[in-house]
Amino acid sequence: MAKISVILPTYNEKGNIVKLIEKIFCNLPEDIEIIVVDDDSPDGTWKVVENVSKRDGRVKLVRRINQRGLTSAIAQGISLSKGQIVVWMDGDFSMPPDVLPQLVGEIGPFDIVVGSRYVKGGKDMRSSRFRVLISKAFDTLAQVFLQMPVRDLTTGFVAAKKEVFNTLSLSGDYGDYCIDFLYRAVKQGFKVKEIPYVCLPRLTGQTKTNPNIFKLIRHGCIYLWTVLKLKLSGHSLSTKRRG
Repeated sequence: MAKISVILPTYNEKGNIVKLIEKIFCNLPEDIEIIVVDDDSPDGTWKVVENVSKRDGRVKLVRRINQRGLTSAIAQGISLSKGQIVVWMDGDFSMPPDVLPQLVGEIGPFDIVVGSRYVKGGKDMRSSRFRVLISKAFDTLAQVFLQMPVRDLTTGFVAAKKEVFNTLSLSGDYGDYCIDFLYRAVKQGFKVKEIPYVCLPRLTGQTKTNPNIFKLIRHGCIYLWTVLKLKLSGHSLSTKRRG
């Protein structure tokens, strides 16, 4: 199997990160690397990862000082990755590592495989039912509006051939990067498949994505604006040309 790079963007995941790394290694073959891109977490996540990396050369740490952002963290991890397949997922155990073999196993006939909460067998079990309902409603609206074959456009649980990023780059503020990326991938003719997964409540710590109603509304507005721009312009926020 081709070498796999797993990218974990983190911020204050000290209580989850070691166990997550262990579970990833249990579920994927030996020929992998894990790249943790940490935004200088105040809880010392980067220190924990640094200690793990000293014991296991397959684990690499990128500590970003005075730099924040999910999209740029994932993009930086991809740029440093050596695998022919790149995977990214959250660092809070909401995305079960035991789904990884199926996620990467579909790469080959498909260029991009996404873990989906909204196909048969998938489910969103996060603790805030309001967030769950809003997410589902938005993804359904975006899918219909953009006429996309992908149901979970804000998933953030993705495996892709590294060569895809010779054509596409990641751009956006937060979860909107995934909408933009998947929309452009389909428009460029890349083959995308969804597989189900059950999104679980985070193992430890507090969510940073939408911790209150005001940030939830803000991110919702950003998502809607992204969808409108994609629909009206017919092209991406940021695209690299082939060749």
